[in-house]
Amino acid sequence: MSDRGFKPSMTVVSSSGLSPIQSPLLAETSNGRIAHGFFGRAGGVSGGLYRGLNVGLGSKDKPEHIIENRARVAGWFGSDAGRLATLYQIHSPDVVVADVNTPVERPEADGHVTSTPGVVLGILTADCGPVLFSDSDAGVIGAAHAGWKGAFDGVLENTIEAMIELGARRERIAASLGPSISQRSYEVGPEFVERFVTRNPAWAKFFIQSEKPEHSRFDLPGLTVSRIEAAGVKAENLDICTYANEENFFSYRRTTHRQEPDYGRQISAIMIRDI
Repeated sequence: MSDRGFKPSMTVVSSSGLSPIQSPLLAETSNGRIAHGFFGRAGGVSGGLYRGLNVGLGSKDKPEHIIENRARVAGWFGSDAGRLATLYQIHSPDVVVADVNTPVERPEADGHVTSTPGVVLGILTADCGPVLFSDSDAGVIGAAHAGWKGAFDGVLENTIEAMIELGARRERIAASLGPSISQRSYEVGPEFVERFVTRNPAWAKFFIQSEKPEHSRFDLPGLTVSRIEAAGVKAENLDICTYANEENFFSYRRTTHRQEPDYGRQISAIMIRDI
């Protein structure tokens, strides 16, 4: 169920000022059992380049600000920061299982899944696609970091398979792609296009000619949703561009174009309620 023109219908504002975007598809299929949110910059304590809710442990923001921002995210879920599981993301197809015994050190991977209530699965992004997955009937959730390399190499399919190993059923899984860079803001060179069409000629549909000679604009959200649906899972695209929306989202590519020294990261997260 892709919808390229889709707009989210609601946000939830907490007393801390956090206002995560809610996915109608995930909300509709949660049966009250799954909590989730696509968080932007609102409600955080960071300043300057990192203004707002920067949760990027790899950024040069003040560590105490990052810790407080992460605690606020966990608190929105009614949990503590120790139960907010995030990854050392490496643009890989690798997926791990998270539970209450997951070590504090972030595992190197780009997807994680759990069937443990109360564990908050978080994915950090700044243009790449955050994808949240849920099978509320089975009580299994997943979260994946889908940049071009992860989407190309199979992190989405691997997250789905890892959920199935925990008891999820493919036909019941719902997936939502949150704020990410849009095609109109993602210009790439000819070697990038060649890599994709060599792997799969049908992927040529995810590229359109750019104004710059021999360059194209890449539809990463389109590829992401297409791969999820090809795996037999219902999917939606919230169609929110991180690059174009500076007020609400961090963007690596925007920072690069401006030659700024660093950038923040937003978080998308999902949790099974302990009921």
